[in-house]
Amino acid sequence: MDVIETLIPDVKLIRMRRHVDERGFFSETYSARALADAGIATPFVQDNHSLSAHRGTVRGLHFQIPPHAQAKLVRVVRGAVLDVAVDLRVGSSTFGRHVAATISADEWNMLFIPEGFAHGFCSLTPETEVVYKASRHYAPTHDRGIAWDDPELGIDWPVPHEAAIVSAKDRALPPFASLMPWFAMTAGGSAEAEREVSHAG
Repeated sequence: MDVIETLIPDVKLIRMRRHVDERGFFSETYSARALADAGIATPFVQDNHSLSAHRGTVRGLHFQIPPHAQAKLVRVVRGAVLDVAVDLRVGSSTFGRHVAATISADEWNMLFIPEGFAHGFCSLTPETEVVYKASRHYAPTHDRGIAWDDPELGIDWPVPHEAAIVSAKDRALPPFASLMPWFAMTAGGSAEAEREVSHAG
């Protein structure tokens, strides 16, 4: 696999290789060793699989707060999405900025999103299937999100606001400005829980 830095270097675009012959193809879609060699030594414990029946379905922007913060490895097995990661790490030079990348079955690529980022995507085709790994199990009491359409984030979604298919839960998510400082940058440049502030909720 080929690992490429994005505009936020901690978010990585990964291109997997396919070996094609008259039968079809073979691809190694996950290798802990290859990822570790590329600087991604994140253990994953859960796989999630979603189907978006219609183009313009938006899911996000979601994250889990410490101690259940998740890193994600996102790929598409059918169709295509615009995948988005927003930096929530207080003290980061890219705090509040985002990476947006097209992830598709045709491109056979993935996006690695470390802890300290909100994640979401918009389906670009009907019947789009997204599969992603998570580094920690789903924890409903630590599940959070920010508004996908917050103008402060400046995300250029590929669907008009009024045409987007969004769950009631995601439509009710708060703006970025209301975000609590759940994540802070350590001296080594990684995200950790902000311990200086007492958080409720």
